[in-house]
Amino acid sequence: MFYITGDTHRDFTRVHNLPKGSTLIILGDAGINYFLNEEDKELKEYLNSLGITFLCVQGNHEERPENIPTYKENKMYGGKVFIEDDYPNLIFLKNGEIYTINNKKVLVIGGAYSIDKNIRLLYGWHWFKDEQLSKSEMNTILEKYQGTHVDVILSHTSPKKFEPVEVFLSGIDQKTVDKTMEEFLDTVEETIKYDKWYCGHYHTEKIVDKIEFIFENIKEFR
Repeated sequence: MFYITGDTHRDFTRVHNLPKGSTLIILGDAGINYFLNEEDKELKEYLNSLGITFLCVQGNHEERPENIPTYKENKMYGGKVFIEDDYPNLIFLKNGEIYTINNKKVLVIGGAYSIDKNIRLLYGWHWFKDEQLSKSEMNTILEKYQGTHVDVILSHTSPKKFEPVEVFLSGIDQKTVDKTMEEFLDTVEETIKYDKWYCGHYHTEKIVDKIEFIFENIKEFR
């Protein structure tokens, strides 16, 4: 069975009831490449022992796998993925790739801006400079797939027009928030045909039109 959930941020208690042999899509911020040290290794060993396959979209509070030397690029589900030899059940999907997952044609677009970036930099907390897609990556996606039809789009953040403004943090001045990714996803939403779109990032559960925000819920992906 294929399932989908939102940001886990290193807390995987929600997966304990999934049957062995399941595949779980995480919509970014899985948190397994956060500390980049032994703490990550311990978590990966635990997750790899569960008998569940994890398909991870890139979030903003984690390092990109392509920036970590132990990851190798491989091909699975009809597209390129990143895997470490020691943890074959922990698979990172590549931005801009189209996969066949549970008989669905799926486009993956990870990344987002960290609204707490300045606080993280001030206190020396982890912040990842490649958290958002580059202009080149964005342009490549639009050039490759404009006018294409996919069954599902998986992203971390959402198109700007669908942002759940009701859950925005009151202490954050939205004028200081970089909306590059969300504005890009507006263009994706307008130019790439899709039947369903899932995203995480906002820590909320909400459906607007064909777009579904997921946080702690686990739903069947079908």
